[in-house]
Amino acid sequence: MTSASISFAGKTGKAGKKNDRYSAKNGYRKSSKTPWGNPIVYFFSLILVAICVVPVLYIIFGGFRTNAQITNNPAGLPDPWQVQNYIDVIQNAGFWGELVNSLIVAICTMVGVVVLGIMVSFVIARYHFKGSKAMYALFTAGLMFPMTVAITPLYLMIRNLGMANSLLGIILPQIAFGLPQTIVILVPFLQSIPLELEEACLLDGCSRLGFFWRMVIPLAMPGVATCGILQFVGSWNSYMLPLFVLSQENKYTLPLGVQMFSSQHSVDTARVLAFTSLAMLPALIFFTIFQKKIVGGLTGAVKG
Repeated sequence: MTSASISFAGKTGKAGKKNDRYSAKNGYRKSSKTPWGNPIVYFFSLILVAICVVPVLYIIFGGFRTNAQITNNPAGLPDPWQVQNYIDVIQNAGFWGELVNSLIVAICTMVGVVVLGIMVSFVIARYHFKGSKAMYALFTAGLMFPMTVAITPLYLMIRNLGMANSLLGIILPQIAFGLPQTIVILVPFLQSIPLELEEACLLDGCSRLGFFWRMVIPLAMPGVATCGILQFVGSWNSYMLPLFVLSQENKYTLPLGVQMFSSQHSVDTARVLAFTSLAMLPALIFFTIFQKKIVGGLTGAVKG
């Protein structure tokens, strides 16, 4: 091998290393290490998680403390742990009555919104008629008007219909205000169902109603589950409408029960925290168990 070839090989090696550094610098070469992403994103994500989780943990742990512990060290852990606060709340008959009322309202609202929402969404998504787009735009516009904006005329209408101080006066308005969100989620699901599938079902002798029950509902089940979970949690945490509609304590839901319990035991902070943590625990467990279905349903709605 001549000196010229050795020199050329050396230059080529240096140039190759230089090109490798250049490609690595500009992201052209794939690294064998697992990419962890931008640390700044993780930093702000941890901050957001802490903002959401820390208050919940403070309420739960606060129920295991005494008032003296909370006063001396508000941010400390229970030392020793006190279970009596939770026992007193569980033995309170008012808590179980409010729990039953909240379950009735949340389940009825969830079923009503899902049943009506999927029927309306099926008509908007699968039937092409004059005014279908306007109907969908009308329901979409309903997202811009929260219940708090119309709470006063809504209460007057509920009172005139004789539904004041009843759970039905809460369920029906919540169904009405929950339909826009449900329709916005379900319409893309139903539009993504191939038209050839519907034609094949009709050729096999299946009616439109049969196609709806046998094909549409099973295929749209991720979106249906998403809407049902969101409506259940939203109804469980509803406070404004029950505050206006309900006046008797035996009809109170848990959010009103927490407010009443806090007023009656304003000096007993530990017991109030125990009552609050037990009131939010069912919705928290329900949301945690089905959170994957929520993410999957919203992802399908965006793709559709």
